[in-house]
Amino acid sequence: MRRTYTIQENGQVTLPAEWREKYNIKKGDMVSFEETDEGLLITPQRLMAMSLLNEIEQALEGKGVSLEDLLENAETIRDQIYKQKYKDTAS
Repeated sequence: MRRTYTIQENGQVTLPAEWREKYNIKKGDMVSFEETDEGLLITPQRLMAMSLLNEIEQALEGKGVSLEDLLENAETIRDQIYKQKYKDTAS
């Protein structure tokens, strides 16, 4: 569905109520803007977060690591990374 709107003062545009309801966008919610070949893509931040989490899950699966494994071993992994990063500075 395409609609045309006038840009208001300070570059503001009001999203139609039906879109705000459909995408559960409320006052104070964050959205991200991405420039594409076709124009601007506006995405509610929580949808962006879910998309990124899905990408992370796929990357983990590609390495043979489940999300459950990662969560169970997060403290051990963090400690290993910390030791590797700061091993030469511990004096």
